[in-house]
Amino acid sequence: MPSLPDYMHYPLADVPAPGQTVPVADGVSWLRMPLPFLLGHINLWLLDDHDDTLAIIDTGLNTRDTQDHWRKLLDGKTVNRIVITHMHPDHVGSAGWLHEHYDAPLYMTRAEYLMCRVLVADTGQPAPEAGVDFYRAAGFDDDALQRYRDRFGVFGKAVYPMPQAYHRLQEDDVLRIGAQDWRIVTTSGHCPEHASLFNEQAGLFIAGDQILPTISSNVSVWPTEPEADPMGFWLDSCRKLKDLLDDDVLVLPSHGKPFRGAPGRLQALIDEHEDNFDALRALCREPQRAVDTFAALFKSRITDGNLIMATGEAVAHLNHMLQQGSLVRETDDDGVHRYRTA
Repeated sequence: MPSLPDYMHYPLADVPAPGQTVPVADGVSWLRMPLPFLLGHINLWLLDDHDDTLAIIDTGLNTRDTQDHWRKLLDGKTVNRIVITHMHPDHVGSAGWLHEHYDAPLYMTRAEYLMCRVLVADTGQPAPEAGVDFYRAAGFDDDALQRYRDRFGVFGKAVYPMPQAYHRLQEDDVLRIGAQDWRIVTTSGHCPEHASLFNEQAGLFIAGDQILPTISSNVSVWPTEPEADPMGFWLDSCRKLKDLLDDDVLVLPSHGKPFRGAPGRLQALIDEHEDNFDALRALCREPQRAVDTFAALFKSRITDGNLIMATGEAVAHLNHMLQQGSLVRETDDDGVHRYRTA
């Protein structure tokens, strides 16, 4: 775990083992589930609800390992509701399984619920030509395009079939859980309509993937909306939360450890992306494809395993700069985009 800057600190000494819990505050427990990829874990949260029931915040992947942990943890307990911050599989993957086994209602924002249902429906379908065109425009060669075709539809394999009904979460809704009020705060960029939960009285903010202590959440453009500007929404969301949260709020993130110092962390995320825009302006004095910009944006090596996400994030930066007027885009006869500093 990288060290934190001076404006942030970790107040909790203990980290839960997989499938185990650590108390965070009165009525709030921190749970970790394993992930079979680089991050290695996801943080989930259990809130004591009324009449000795539990509210679950996020669920982990749809894996036997995750569900075995849930069985042991929930033995003899009653689940009152399942709240999902957003539709990515590590957050929503076991929601349908928990709903089915514990008869608990699902709470999500509308955009996240519907987008999840759409992506799950793609499972087993052939890759659309619009997707092939999108990644060809970004600079994929024939081998990379074939790997995209081969892997298309994997989202649904990590998500248990979703409940056919849900309770909609909206900005400023208040969930009364136990004796405490949790206000819904919606943001966008990492996903369409991310829901965080803010307990102002207790100074707790369940952040999902909106604020992470040591890494920046992926902000990507996808083939379904190739001209989108999620980076603009992401930066606006960071500014919104910077005004909302003070230094004393304990941020409960989905990856990493709970921390204090949200305003400084949010400003650092904004500054990081502004630095990326500066690097791209310099690089694109000579025209570049999206895949040519990776060295300017990422410290880690780009492989077959993270190529799609890296491409999506590169295009998110480039689309934002196009909309801001600092880049122009030209398309050659093969449909490949090249970006040049305006």
